[in-house]
Amino acid sequence: MGAKVVAVIRAYPKGVVENLEKIVNKIVEALPKDKYALLKWEPVDIAFGYRAIDLYIMMPEELEGGTEELEEKIKSVEDVENVDVQYITRVL
Repeated sequence: MGAKVVAVIRAYPKGVVENLEKIVNKIVEALPKDKYALLKWEPVDIAFGYRAIDLYIMMPEELEGGTEELEEKIKSVEDVENVDVQYITRVL
């Protein structure tokens, strides 16, 4: 088994959302359990009541395409407008 990395992905909802947990649950359902594990998430205030979600996701380091598949899976959730990779760090 190879090394793991934690990717911090910022997901931007399609509008102002009161209950971000519903979106997080949909994202978790969309991720293949054999590759990705959500460690934690936190809201990020952007502007005027609009909040994004930082998702801390553990994944295999040697995954082909890096975070590309992960980003696509998160973007495929209907309530998510866009995603950005904030950073990636290796876990020893």
